[in-house]
Amino acid sequence: MALFASPPQQTIHDEQIVFHGTNTFQSINSSSPSRTPFPRGFLPMFHSPLVISASRATDIPAFHGEWFMARLRAGFCRRRNPFNSRQESLISFARTRVFVFWSKHPSPFLPHLAEIAATGRQFYFQYTLNAYEAEGLEPGLPSLCRRLETFKRLADTIGPQRVIWRCDPLIVGGGLSTDTLLERIDRLGRELSPYTEKLVFSFVDMYRKTAAALQRLDPAYRAPTADEMRELARGIATLNAGWPHRLELATCAEGIDLSALGIHKNKCIDDVLIRRLCPQDALVQAELAPRRQLSLLPGMETAASASKDTGQRTACGCIPSKDIGAYDSCPHFCVYCYANRSEQAVRANLLRCRQQQPEMRECLLP
Repeated sequence: MALFASPPQQTIHDEQIVFHGTNTFQSINSSSPSRTPFPRGFLPMFHSPLVISASRATDIPAFHGEWFMARLRAGFCRRRNPFNSRQESLISFARTRVFVFWSKHPSPFLPHLAEIAATGRQFYFQYTLNAYEAEGLEPGLPSLCRRLETFKRLADTIGPQRVIWRCDPLIVGGGLSTDTLLERIDRLGRELSPYTEKLVFSFVDMYRKTAAALQRLDPAYRAPTADEMRELARGIATLNAGWPHRLELATCAEGIDLSALGIHKNKCIDDVLIRRLCPQDALVQAELAPRRQLSLLPGMETAASASKDTGQRTACGCIPSKDIGAYDSCPHFCVYCYANRSEQAVRANLLRCRQQQPEMRECLLP
């Protein structure tokens, strides 16, 4: 039985962030209320988001859970801009109502869930679970059997509505035909459909780094063509009808229109789900309430959803959030990953992390 099947009453205790000039700040109600300096030459920016993304850049539940919990207790974290190392953000959790966790192996994080829930904040997981063991595309992951077991255990603990199955990216070429992918997705769906409400899938984006890494492993790997995308989508929709529990189907940041198959464009940071998880939270309901779009024609007004995150790709439907992760910090070493420069960079960063206690690191990476 899920521990968090019914959303609890929100009882969030906001901390107060006080700035002293432009170079230091103080968290009044945190466990470490001393003044904290920004490094000389940094350009500080302050954010107090409703939603924290943890994280598109790395697997925080798998590898950085202790750091996350230390920052949750402190009430804030810092994040350096991955494209401008002299720009640093202070991210306060004072207004944060929801954490969205992204993971391929959240098992180490499960013991922390009760403490997070006790703060009154809600959360859900984007759980990527593929079947690429034979190809070696995700070499740092535990066995598929273990990951399936963790998925089920997580859903049993927090409820299926909080665990979204992601099957992405879909890659073709070499031994990965559309039929092979559909056969594997079918096996996964039969196991996972009782433990989730939604399947999100996407097709590999062949960024220069991604393409080079995939083709070093097998020169035949490539993104599906538009026809193959439709074939895969039709196949998934057909398979879904035969699974123990029929799932909502959606694509992530894809331009292709698959609505005729009942497949919509996803919002991974999802205002509808967040409002569902926080029915009694006045701030959430006010900020994310659908707004009326006026029409020149009488009686033709429509409801518009919350605003789009302009920092994401054009096809992304996510609402605004702040990501607290860091590139070059995930040792899953997925071949298609865009967030790691190299295995050497990741190992060097993780060594630096191990040399400093999690509560001493305000940024994920020292």
